[in-house]
Amino acid sequence: MGKKVAIVMGSASDLKVMEEAVKVLQELNVEVEVDIVSAHRTPQKMFDFAKDAHLKGFGVIVAGAGGAAHLPGMIASLTPLPVIGVPVKSSNSIDGWDSVLSILQMPAGVPVATVALDGARNAGILAAQILGAQDDALLQRILAFKKNLEEKVKIMSEETKAKFK
Repeated sequence: MGKKVAIVMGSASDLKVMEEAVKVLQELNVEVEVDIVSAHRTPQKMFDFAKDAHLKGFGVIVAGAGGAAHLPGMIASLTPLPVIGVPVKSSNSIDGWDSVLSILQMPAGVPVATVALDGARNAGILAAQILGAQDDALLQRILAFKKNLEEKVKIMSEETKAKFK
């Protein structure tokens, strides 16, 4: 198997959102490791994880965080790997916008690819696509996944047209 994807989040309360990334990566047969890594409450754990992730077989890191949402950016500042940030609408969030902007507005030289609020499924798909650029077998699975999306829309279209005939 190729490179793994690390999925980290700042709190167990983020797990409901972040599970969607896990599910889609499992559908695509991509190895995933999941952990709680808080930028504010476990900074040394975050530092150690981010500095060594590329040495542990990871190819992409998906980091979800709510509120101040520093986790994706802090990880990106410490790792050479691509980081995908998932803003999470949490109980201490201002409609999620604080999380979106915190992850989105990174300084030059420290990029974080940012998906929509609570968009962990897309983060998982993007992580697979990044890995698939160097893994032909995974690329074929992504092509099949995309074809399946197309087929689902065709079925929905036919059902909708039939309903209003």
